[in-house]
Amino acid sequence: MKKVYVSHPTSFDFKEELYKALKKLKNFELILPHENSGMPKSSKDIIKTCAALIAEVSVPSQGVGIEIGWADSFGIPIIFLFKKNSKISTSLRLLSDNFIDYDRIEDSLPELAETLNHVAR
Repeated sequence: MKKVYVSHPTSFDFKEELYKALKKLKNFELILPHENSGMPKSSKDIIKTCAALIAEVSVPSQGVGIEIGWADSFGIPIIFLFKKNSKISTSLRLLSDNFIDYDRIEDSLPELAETLNHVAR
C-alpha cells in the first residue's frame, strides 16, 4: 500500500474537515500528522518515504510550505488541494501540475484518488 503524507495548516478543524473525508480514500496508507496529537514533530524523514504528498493550501502556512519544499527536494509528487475561490500562491505552479479545488472535500475524492493512482511512485 502506497504511503501518502497529508500536509495542512492547523488553523482550521482539519480532523473534521480534512481527515474525516480523506480516510474514505482506499488503497493508500495516509499519514495524518496531527491525528493523535496537536504537537509538531519532524516530518522530513517521513515525507522521504512517501509515494506522494497531499498539501491543503487554502490558507498560507509556513509549516506546509516547509513540507512542500522537502517533498519537492526528494522528488515526491505533490497534489495541491484548496477550497474554491481561495487565493493560493502562484509559485505552487512551479512544483506541480496537480491542483484540485473543492467546495466539499468529499466531492473531490474521486479526482484525488485518480490523481494519486497516476502520480504516486
